[in-house]
This record gives sequence, structure tokens and C-alpha cells, in this order.
Amino acid sequence: MNDTKLCPPERNALKDFFDSAKGIEWTESSTWLDPYESHCSWYGVECSETNNTIKLELPNNGLSGTLSNKIAILSLLEVLDLSDNDIKGSIPTEIGLLFHLTYIRLRYNSFIGNETNFGNLQHLELIQLHGNRLSGSIPKLNLTFSDTSSFVTDC
Repeated sequence: MNDTKLCPPERNALKDFFDSAKGIEWTESSTWLDPYESHCSWYGVECSETNNTIKLELPNNGLSGTLSNKIAILSLLEVLDLSDNDIKGSIPTEIGLLFHLTYIRLRYNSFIGNETNFGNLQHLELIQLHGNRLSGSIPKLNLTFSDTSSFVTDC
């Protein structure tokens, strides 16, 4: 559908995320894809007052498949927590377009590769990638260090 009022681009991006991460098999997916429910009421999704997705938190929820590159459409996303699942493939380089991200938790999945771009994430306070099969190096990160910030990886 091309009507952005009836079907906002963020809803379409989240639907694509749901499909690529095999949402039908998730432990909890209540209201996901319900045509009568706003994407802001979907399990694990939190929105701002303007209905922009600011948090996507689905840890330990049986996600598998892959992480869609359309995640970049969630341009105001601040928190991405998909830890303790079984998401495969590479982390899309488009994740580097999510300038508002402060927390990324992708630990304990089955991500592979070395082409991910985290370098443009100027507000990042926490990134957890351990428990995956990533190789290579991560570009220099300008983490905003505070008492709660951390960078964790497998050594």
C-alpha cells in the first residue's frame, strides 16, 4: 500500500524485519502484523509521541533468519536489543545509518562477517556483539562513555 498515513514506512520496515527474522516462529509476537493495531503496540516495539519507533527490544525471543537491511528505515531508533536469539548472516551495513542509536545488543546470535559499519553512530553508549562469529576489526567507535557504557566482544 502506498498511503503512508494508512501504512507508514516504519510499519513496512518492521513487517520486513518480522518476515526476515522468521517472526511466525517467535516465542512472543502478539499483535505483530495485526491490521487493526498500530506498530507501536507490537510486542517489543516502543514509539515516541509522534509514532516513530525508538526501541526494538526482542531479547531471547526465538528470532532466527536474518536481520533485514530495512532496519535503516527506523531512522529514530535509539535502542536495538536482539540478544540471545539465533539470527544468522551478516549485520547489515545499513545499521550505521541509525544515527540516534545509543544501545546495540546483538550478543549471542549467529552473526558472521566483517563488513558492518558502526563508525557513524555518534550517540552510542553500549555495544555488545560477543557470542557471534564475527571476524576482522570494528572501526574506531566514538562511544559516549559514562558509568553505564560498555563495549564487549569476544577476545
